[in-house]
Amino acid sequence: MRTPRLYLPVPLVPGAMAPLDGDAFSHAVRVLRLKPGAPLVLFDGSGRAFAAILAEIGKRDALARVTEALPGEVESPVPVVLVQGVSRGEKMDYTLQKAVELGVVAIQPVFAERGGVHLAGERLERKTQHWRRIVIGACEQCGRNRLPELGEPLPLADWLSRLASVDPSGASRHSSLPLSRDVPEVWENPQGQGLRLLLDPLADQGLRGLQPPSGPVTVLIGPEGGLSPAEIARARAAGFTSVRLGPRILRTETAGVAVLAAMQALWGDWE
Repeated sequence: MRTPRLYLPVPLVPGAMAPLDGDAFSHAVRVLRLKPGAPLVLFDGSGRAFAAILAEIGKRDALARVTEALPGEVESPVPVVLVQGVSRGEKMDYTLQKAVELGVVAIQPVFAERGGVHLAGERLERKTQHWRRIVIGACEQCGRNRLPELGEPLPLADWLSRLASVDPSGASRHSSLPLSRDVPEVWENPQGQGLRLLLDPLADQGLRGLQPPSGPVTVLIGPEGGLSPAEIARARAAGFTSVRLGPRILRTETAGVAVLAAMQALWGDWE
C-alpha cells in the first residue's frame, strides 16, 4: 500500500507533533482507517515533504510525529497559469483536479459571457472552498508538495482589466497579480508574465508553431459555450496569442487537460 500523503497548512519540522484535524483527520482515520503507528507523508504546500508516524488518535483529531524531511521535487520546469472559464458541476472539478496533476502553478477561475454559471456571496464562497479541497486532494494523490494558487473567481472582463496593468514581460505599470504566499523564483507572480495563449478552434497555428517559452505561460480557456467574439478580441488586445489543438473542437473540460498535456510533452518534463 502506498504511504498516505496528507496536506497540513502548519509549519513542519522533524521531531514535532503535527495536529491532524478537519479533512486530514477524516481522510486518514475515517476513510483509510489508519491506526497509531501507521506511516504518513506530510506536506505543507510550499514544497517541503516529511515522513511521519501517526502517533495518537482522538474522536475528532489526531497527532502525527514528524520524523524526517524527504528529498525530491516533482514540479514542472514550465510554470503554467490556467485561466479557466467556470463550467457546471463536476466538469469544473475534473478540470481543477487534472490541471493540478499536470503541473499548473496557479488556477484562475473566470466567469465568461457564455458560461451559464452564476455564483455570488455565500454560494461562491462555498464553491471556492470546494474547489480548494479538490486542489489539495489532487496534490495529495499525485505527489506534488507545492499547492497551486487558486485565484479569487472573477468576471473575465475584470481579470483582463487587471492583467492590462502587467506587461507580458512581467513589468508592472500599475499593480501586479501576486500569489499570496512565498514561492520559488519561477512561481513568483506568474500571472500576467511570459507567454499568453488563448485556445481558439479558429486559430491559424498550434503549439508547435510557437517558440519554446523561457518563462511562465498563461493559458485562457473558455467555458462550455466558448468565449464571445468580444472576449476573444479583448484577450488578444491584452497580449494573448490564439492557438488551436488540432481540427476537432474540444469540450472545456477536455481542452485544459489536452493543452497542459501537450505543453508538458513539448516543453516540460514528459519524456
